[in-house]
Amino acid sequence: MDMLQHTVQESIMGASMDLETFQRCVQSNIVLLTQVVCKKFVIPDFEQFTLNINRLYENARDMKEGEVANYIPQLAKMSPDQWGVSLCTVDGQRHSAGDTDVPLCLQSCVKPLKYAIAVNDLGTDYVHQYVGKEPSGLRFNKLSLNFEERPHNPMVNAGAIVNCSLIQQGANKAEKFDYIMQFLKRMSGNESIGFSNATFQSEKETGDRNYAIGYYLKEKKCFPPGADMVSALDLYFQLCSIEVTCQSGSVIAATLANGGICPITGERVLSAEAVRNTLSLMHSCGMYDFSGQFAFHVGLPAKSGVAGAILLVVPNIMGVFCWSPPLDRIGNSVRGIHFCHELVSLFNFHHYDDLRHCAKKLDPRKETRDIQHKTVVNLLFAAYSGDVSALRRYALSAMNMEQKDYDSRTALHVAAAEGHVDVVKFLIEGCKVNPFVEDRWGKIPLQDAIKFEKHDVVKLLTEYQETYVKRQMGEESSEEHMSLENLKSMV
Repeated sequence: MDMLQHTVQESIMGASMDLETFQRCVQSNIVLLTQVVCKKFVIPDFEQFTLNINRLYENARDMKEGEVANYIPQLAKMSPDQWGVSLCTVDGQRHSAGDTDVPLCLQSCVKPLKYAIAVNDLGTDYVHQYVGKEPSGLRFNKLSLNFEERPHNPMVNAGAIVNCSLIQQGANKAEKFDYIMQFLKRMSGNESIGFSNATFQSEKETGDRNYAIGYYLKEKKCFPPGADMVSALDLYFQLCSIEVTCQSGSVIAATLANGGICPITGERVLSAEAVRNTLSLMHSCGMYDFSGQFAFHVGLPAKSGVAGAILLVVPNIMGVFCWSPPLDRIGNSVRGIHFCHELVSLFNFHHYDDLRHCAKKLDPRKETRDIQHKTVVNLLFAAYSGDVSALRRYALSAMNMEQKDYDSRTALHVAAAEGHVDVVKFLIEGCKVNPFVEDRWGKIPLQDAIKFEKHDVVKLLTEYQETYVKRQMGEESSEEHMSLENLKSMV
């Protein structure tokens, strides 16, 4: 759209363009646009899928059970009639129903997110020196530790408070809070992330139980050396008071569903290790005392909060964010739980629905075989089109950037023949691909560039080949590689 605005130089509405202008505007996103037109996203028939989502939303809206949380004064002000559901797929498909642009506090839904940040920055082993991995079997705000005298897991208050002391050790309170806020903004694709100071003050004024937990943790030496318990509690209250909307929350959930890569921006925000650990703990500990039943019936990682939110992750497909303030006796959103149950009853999203001979449910996804068959085509088409943004997405998703077609030609062959300097640069500098792969005719990419007189590409590949050989010879014995002179003679 930016390219269109700059090219047309007038109001986009009603503007016309010739073929050359159109090609210039779409070239950098040709793969994405092709996926749109050919319905090649993770949910191909998205219109039919959203009709089903709307029906599930309407079914849950009629429910009147539950009570709005009142132990934090700010939460008690929420209307029991508000109800919203937003979803975002790993391809960036979006849908919302109901009150999805209303700011709401994350409360406990922030617990898995700050745990993910801690593991991303510090690693699993370090974080779990201070926090366990097991469900507690107790209320989330109990003064209780496991047999090693650590908090049971990061999803209970004790674990979340300790977790606050691990992130950005040595930084002051303002720097820590700002660091986490920036992380969440990147997870949300830079969409709506705010802060409720009124809720923060309410949390502090009514947080006697959490202060008691904090002092209990301090007595048992649960914090890392040099950590300040009061500062950790302050950060804990602040993070509970971070505001999102259902729409921005769904992108955060989709980032987890997409292995740590934000589907809106294509940026890797979290490591694969951090995402895997976070989803594992959400699956076993994320829904308070309802976690076992939720894992049994819904079979998906999720986290609830007393503001009425449920952050639900369908791995490799989508993230969902539901919000309705009335809670059941355990502290989970009544409408949200009902929606999650119905979602899995209709679609085969339960973790074990894909077992052979299981009862068949609706499957909105495209076939796995289709994905496997199309990866090489998509990769080479992006190289042919000069679509670096698509290649960057493929690389971030751990696609093999050296895949070959039936003629044994790689993306580097295609980009070299077409003279796409930016694509060649990305493949050799960003992906470090092998420049000496031969196609079925015995040709390497540099020979294609020479044949079609792509002089800039010839220069790039010549320099890269020398660097590549030196690196390879440094890693393995020279007998296992051709000499530089032999490689030059091939060309």
